[in-house]
Amino acid sequence: MIVPVKAFGAAKVRLAGALDPGERAALARHMAEIVLLAAAPLPAVVVCDDADVRSWAERSGARVVWCPGRGLNGAVADGVAALAADGVERAVVAHADLPLATRLDWVADFAGVTLVPDRRLDGSNVVGVPTGAGFGFSYGAGSFGRHRVEAARLGLAARIVRDPALAWDVDLPADLAWPGAPGAVDLAEAVAQRSS
Repeated sequence: MIVPVKAFGAAKVRLAGALDPGERAALARHMAEIVLLAAAPLPAVVVCDDADVRSWAERSGARVVWCPGRGLNGAVADGVAALAADGVERAVVAHADLPLATRLDWVADFAGVTLVPDRRLDGSNVVGVPTGAGFGFSYGAGSFGRHRVEAARLGLAARIVRDPALAWDVDLPADLAWPGAPGAVDLAEAVAQRSS
């Protein structure tokens, strides 16, 4: 499984109105830990270009694919290529901001492309692809639609899974109030206590 992780200190800047930089970094790290745990029993690969993220990933038992200057799409492609070189036939890509993720291995059980969109049906929170398909990743606004088109271009069956837990990503202050979550301030305090 591939988890792209940007520098914790630079993550989640759109939450600046609700959380200070330290709280945002702690939240980003906490959510990334949740996603890595949800990867088991799949081997986890973290694609990154930040030394602190690299150290964190290695301490967490993940393999690191170092991708300086590659951007999100390039980094994910590098992660898929690394898995393919290891003989892995299916790659699952999960973003590191899925606080409700509990299990992701099922995504690898489909021969075509699996797409788990965000709750707005705009982004692609989780994507499963054959490593040898040459799938072109196109993250950013509207990626869910573009990834469906890419699957069709490659002649691959697409399985769309609307999973409420995996659809909940955290980009905006309103996203901090996911089902069962405490308020933003309480959440930040809880995350800060866990990380200290």
